[in-house]
Amino acid sequence: MQVAAPQSFRRVLSSMCTEPHPAARDAAERFLASNPGDPTTYPTVSALEDEAVGILGEMTGLENPHGYIASGGTEANIQAVRAARNLAEAESGARTDSPNIVAPESAHFSFQKAADVLGVELRLAEVDANRRAEPDAVAELVDDDTVLVVGIAGTTEYGRVDPIPTLSEIAHDAGALLHVDAAWGGFVLPFTDYEWNFDHAEVDTMGIDPHKMGQAAVPAGGFLAREKRVLDALAVETPYLESTSQATLTGTRSGAGVASAWAAMDELWPAGYREQYERSQANAEWIAERFEACGYDVVDPVLPLVAADVPRKTVEELQSLGWRVSPTGSGELRIVCMPHVTRSMLESFAADLESL
Repeated sequence: MQVAAPQSFRRVLSSMCTEPHPAARDAAERFLASNPGDPTTYPTVSALEDEAVGILGEMTGLENPHGYIASGGTEANIQAVRAARNLAEAESGARTDSPNIVAPESAHFSFQKAADVLGVELRLAEVDANRRAEPDAVAELVDDDTVLVVGIAGTTEYGRVDPIPTLSEIAHDAGALLHVDAAWGGFVLPFTDYEWNFDHAEVDTMGIDPHKMGQAAVPAGGFLAREKRVLDALAVETPYLESTSQATLTGTRSGAGVASAWAAMDELWPAGYREQYERSQANAEWIAERFEACGYDVVDPVLPLVAADVPRKTVEELQSLGWRVSPTGSGELRIVCMPHVTRSMLESFAADLESL
C-alpha cells in the first residue's frame, strides 16, 4: 500500500503549527521509542527534558522553573486548572465546594475542556476595545470561590497580550493563582516590550509550546510553574514504575516531542528566534498593508498575526484555490505568520485575493 504524503505547508496560512527545524526533526526520529513518563528507565530523554525546561525558564524569566514538556497548550491549561483546584482544596481546608476560574472571553477553547473535565465553573470576562482582558470585568467575576485567574500572552485569534501584572494582582488579592497562556506568543514575546512573563509579574503557572513558533515537532508543549508545590499538587503515586510519582497528565509521553523541543531551542535560542520573530512580524505588517489596500478593515498585528474583515464568500473562494485559511469567531480572515510563511507565499496569496 502506498503511504500518503503529509500535508504540504506551501499554502498553509492559518495554522499555529509549522515545519520542524531540521535539528528538531532529527532529534524526534532518534527518540521515537523513548518514554519520558518513565524517567528512570529512560534517563537520557529525561535529562533532555530537564534541559528543555531550563531553556523555557530562561525564555520566560524564571530562574528555577518547575515543569515538563507536555503534549501542548490544552494539556498545560488543564494542568493549571487542576493544580489550582487541588491547592485550594489542600491548603485552604477545601474552602469551596464550587471552585471557579476566571478568564477573558478571548481565552482558548481548551479552558472549556478543562472546566468540563475537572468540574470547575468557567467564568468569561469581557475584553476591551483592543481585544485584551478588561481588568475591571475580571475583578467583577472573581469571588471567594475563585481558584485561578487566566491571562493570555498572544491570543489565538488576534495575537493580543493581556495586562498580566494587573491580572496577577487581582488573582492574588483573591487568594487565587494566576496562569498565563503563552502557548503561541511565548516564543516571540521575549523580543518585544510587553510585560507577560514570570519576571514581569507574580505569575504562578504558564503554558508555552515549542511545537508552535518554537519549531519543534508535534507534540511538544510546555507547562511551567514558579513553585514546586504546584507540581506536588498534581503528583500521583506510580507503584509499578521505578519512579515513585508522576505529575504529568498523561502517563506514557512522547520522547520524540521532548528531544525535538530541546534540539530546536538549543539550536535557535535566542538569536535564531529573534531573527524569526523580526521576519514574521515584518511579513504580518506587509500583508496587513495589502489587506488595507484592497479596502478591508484590518486588526493591527501587534504580534505576527493578522485578521481582516474579508467576506465569507471570498474566504471560501480562497480555500477553493488551495489556501488553508480560516476565520475568527467574529468572521475575519486570519493569517498567522509562522516560520514557514514566506514573503513570496504572501505575495502569491495577495495576488489571488486581489483577483477576487
